[in-house]
Amino acid sequence: MWDAWQVDEVTWGALTLTLTLLGALYTWWAFTRRGAAAGTRGAAFTLLPAAAWLTGTLEMVTEIAGSIADWATHLVFSPVVWAGVVLGGAAVSLFLLSGLLRSRQERAVPAVAGDKAGERKLPRGASARTAPVVDDDLADIEALLRKRGIN
Repeated sequence: MWDAWQVDEVTWGALTLTLTLLGALYTWWAFTRRGAAAGTRGAAFTLLPAAAWLTGTLEMVTEIAGSIADWATHLVFSPVVWAGVVLGGAAVSLFLLSGLLRSRQERAVPAVAGDKAGERKLPRGASARTAPVVDDDLADIEALLRKRGIN
């Protein structure tokens, strides 16, 4: 890509004048064919190249476009960059796999002290963090409430 800082002011002025004249032609066409709203919008676009040249942003925009083009070219044609993309994809896959494994581990809750049944299983979709700790006194109360139909 060409470097914006090697272009002289005369070239920038010529580019600005060309873009402004093209915008003026479009503005005239828009006023005659499409109406005042489209013509006014065309006039606004016509003034942008001159404003960009006078403020120095025309050079900045070309530098940004050149940098983006260099980055994209480097991305597409560099095997080292593609190796980085593959490693990033592998990292994301491992994060997702670890979350899946963690959710499967949380389904099985270790036995509570005094529970003779050993390890108990939670219902599907329940996690160990939301499972209440079973106390013998509370178990009796819960059984009475269930017997009366109160949940």
